[in-house]
Amino acid sequence: MPVAASLQVERLRVAVIGVGYLGRFHALIYSRLPEVELVGIVDTDAGRAAAVAAEVGCPVYGDPGVLIDRVDAVSVVVPTTAHLSVARPFLEQGVAVLLEKPIAATRTEGEMIVALARKHGAILQIGHVERFNAGVMALAQRITTPRYIEAQRMGSFSERATDVDVVSDLMIHDLDIILSLVGTPIHRISAIGAAVLTEHIDIANARIEFANGAVANLVASRVSDQTTRRFRVFQPCGYLSLDFIKQTLDVAELHPVTGGSRPEILRQRLQIEPVKPLDLELADFVRVVRTGGQPVVDGEAGLRALEVALEVRDLILAASA
Repeated sequence: MPVAASLQVERLRVAVIGVGYLGRFHALIYSRLPEVELVGIVDTDAGRAAAVAAEVGCPVYGDPGVLIDRVDAVSVVVPTTAHLSVARPFLEQGVAVLLEKPIAATRTEGEMIVALARKHGAILQIGHVERFNAGVMALAQRITTPRYIEAQRMGSFSERATDVDVVSDLMIHDLDIILSLVGTPIHRISAIGAAVLTEHIDIANARIEFANGAVANLVASRVSDQTTRRFRVFQPCGYLSLDFIKQTLDVAELHPVTGGSRPEILRQRLQIEPVKPLDLELADFVRVVRTGGQPVVDGEAGLRALEVALEVRDLILAASA
């Protein structure tokens, strides 16, 4: 996607469309950024909108369309099925959009969103917030040539996202991270899974083989009795293991030994400085809009993650039919 021109304004005018559980945090974070003027929020639930507006001190609007000429950027935090219809008018006017993940409910809608941003020169960032996890950033800095990756994202059941499957809700985070780490086309995908407590897939396993020979194995579950979030990466020069919960990164690296027949394995555990990923994500979105830079997760990256997630889901459904 072309890099947009910088926006030379004293304070960036931002609105939040959709202030449910996650959208409320968007509004709270924007309200604390000195370089941002939170000009308004929109939600179909008038009571919810009024409550959040009282927290952040901004007006409430019933129709997002009235904000188009009043904002430089928007966060769109509505149900995925409404992403295209809500984001379209803003993108058509060149307004920068941060669109929560996944980019869309279907590949066609995702392609349309990316095309709109490209055509009108609008910045489009997709809310894959785990890219701003301090542990993930530390891991990515140490990746050279990943050959095998294991990703585990498992937790107990929650009513929060029972309208979508675990692939779209949870696994897509790790798919996005892995696609960014490996950086080569996918050769083959295989997947299995099952619905356990809902009518959607609640536990899933996917194996992704890349064109360069790298392999990734992912497990996502929302019906586990213990919470696990872990990444393991094997590469020719060593091994890395990231524990998202403890924010520790275990590193094992090979070092040559003078006169020795084999290199020495040196191990260390790094304690990662905790950060709030959503705060970093929104601050970076504001920076990109103001400077005309490139989002960490642009529309194309969001579309790739969606395409792979949809293929994983379809393989599981086909095997279950």
